[in-house]
Amino acid sequence: MKDKTYVDDVDRSVYDIRNEDKDSYRIREGLDRSVVERISEEKKDPEWMRQFRLQALEIYNKMPLPDWGPPLDGLDMDHIATYVRPNTKMAAKWSDVPKEIKDTFEQLGIPEAERRSLAGVGAQYDSELVYHSIRREVAEQGVVYTDLESALLGEYGEMVRRHFMKLVTPSDHKFAALHGAVWSGGSFVYVPPGVSVEIPLQSYFRLNAPGAGQFEHTLIIVDEGADLHFIEGCSAPKYNVANLHAGCVELFVGKGAKLRYSTIENWSKNMYNLNTKRALVEEGGVMEWVSGSFGSRVSYLYPMTILKGKGARMEFTGITFAGKGQNLDTGAKVVHAAPDTVSYINTRSISKSGGVSTFRSAVTIGKQAVGAKSAVSCQSLMLDSQSRSDTIPAMDIRTRHADVGHEARIGRISDEAVFYLMSRGIPEEEARAMIVSGFADNVSKELPLEYAVEMNNLIRLEMKGSIG
Repeated sequence: MKDKTYVDDVDRSVYDIRNEDKDSYRIREGLDRSVVERISEEKKDPEWMRQFRLQALEIYNKMPLPDWGPPLDGLDMDHIATYVRPNTKMAAKWSDVPKEIKDTFEQLGIPEAERRSLAGVGAQYDSELVYHSIRREVAEQGVVYTDLESALLGEYGEMVRRHFMKLVTPSDHKFAALHGAVWSGGSFVYVPPGVSVEIPLQSYFRLNAPGAGQFEHTLIIVDEGADLHFIEGCSAPKYNVANLHAGCVELFVGKGAKLRYSTIENWSKNMYNLNTKRALVEEGGVMEWVSGSFGSRVSYLYPMTILKGKGARMEFTGITFAGKGQNLDTGAKVVHAAPDTVSYINTRSISKSGGVSTFRSAVTIGKQAVGAKSAVSCQSLMLDSQSRSDTIPAMDIRTRHADVGHEARIGRISDEAVFYLMSRGIPEEEARAMIVSGFADNVSKELPLEYAVEMNNLIRLEMKGSIG
């Protein structure tokens, strides 16, 4: 018997707009010492960063590919250009951005989002930021929001050096090493002690070039008692060659500070999304992750939080949609390294048309984390018999004085629930749409739709009639 329901793939037609390939500079494909040295020269790196890149390359060459997640057979670094410079320089005024790049971001809604509800915006195109701005009243609070390379080469260079790839080190895994060798672009944020940024900052990453990689680095430091919401958006047009995204996010949350980091990504289905994100939270600090994963062919994405200080808290809220040709391996990690720390991981995943969705969680509670509490809840919904969903939790508890729980549910749309709604006069396709919407609701409502207006349609899963 055929399934009588059909849930549309995420409509990503707006994201498939592409510009003619008019790069100012595109490094040769492949990866060796000369490529890394050329990137370092292009970026005008200080000597310590040049050496860091070369050491990361050595680590990359020695490390094997991951052998436990989705296959990476279609990713060949010999055919990936690790640096593509667009034909423009970074602009502080929107009017100074080249028309074709500006038109792309206009269609994605970036300027509208900035005008309506953002404190600052950074827009990256291929390997470089092309636009960056921050509201005057926010800058007057002492908040620093700039591209990472300007911070590295300017007055915040020492702060960058103290924090850069200290949470995510090149030895963590092969693609962290790759990132350390070829990173370019990204954002630097510093919020001074006690400062509350009332409206969000946002960075948007757009990869236009085919057969290229994007390796932006985001570094955010929220000092003692400060508060920030940061939004990250990602997209790329679809090509018939592999693209790679191996960015890195490092977040430092000070004593009594709070950071919410929201990500909405809709990479095209030729993208390998191998991003690494990690946060360190001091005493009494709060880290909130909100993650929407809707794109890419393959994803490895597991934001990690280290609860270093007493009473530190973490919450992760995620939703994943895997359609035809997608294998999305996502989840979250948390390390309780201090007493009275608290974590909560809450995720929903939807798979259809043969899509594969895998949830992984890792909870580690050290023997010193007396009084720690952790709860993990993951629910998966498969919309047809071709799709697959797996849950792989891991827990390492080293103290008896902790409260830990895990709940996982995997299933399909209940015929009984559909029948109940139909008995109340609701058509079958509408009933199924209501069930899907309700399943994702308590997670999707956390996505910052009121700010990231260009991403609204990513979580609108529409039902198309009952066509047996």
